[in-house]
Amino acid sequence: MEKGLFITFEGTDGCGKTTQINKVKSFLTSKGYEVVVTREPGALDIGQKIRDILLHHEGTISDKCEMFLFLADRSQHVDTFIKPYLEAGKIVLCDRYTDSTIAYQGFGRERDINLLKELNDIATGKLMPDLTFLYDVSIETAQKRLGDERDRMESIGTDFDLKVRNGYKRLSEENPDRIKMINAEQSIEKVYEDTISIISKLLDKRSNK
Repeated sequence: MEKGLFITFEGTDGCGKTTQINKVKSFLTSKGYEVVVTREPGALDIGQKIRDILLHHEGTISDKCEMFLFLADRSQHVDTFIKPYLEAGKIVLCDRYTDSTIAYQGFGRERDINLLKELNDIATGKLMPDLTFLYDVSIETAQKRLGDERDRMESIGTDFDLKVRNGYKRLSEENPDRIKMINAEQSIEKVYEDTISIISKLLDKRSNK
């Protein structure tokens, strides 16, 4: 693959995206592709420290501080991990990316969407995914999957989660070519089948260019 492929996985907490990333990696590896899996926040040493603050800090974190911490993590992640692997022709699978900021800090925290888009562009150098999967699941199902042990973001509340879910749906409507929404209420295997079907079409399209 001359040019790398950047695929992101999005959805509310408890949607099952991490499970799908691992299954997709196995599928692509079996086909001979070189694949790396990463996540936001916390992919690198600096990011791990930021992740610990964002998810486990017991004191107050202002909404603005939270926003900039996510963006700082992303900037480091793109410059030192994602871009180098894409330039080397690898397939990069990323658990959360810019859409998470729009959904969580924009729609969830009700911050300025256009400003967040501009800040995302600065943090990423306008690097966008080739394909984004949005795993949509009801708030009730997500809550059951999360269980009782939750991090700071997972514990905000169902009203916030609903805003985030609706935000993701809005993003999928605005970006139908990139964002593919999948019903994550289905079985793990059915969700995987739907995911692989979309990826296979993209790979076929790229190989036929």
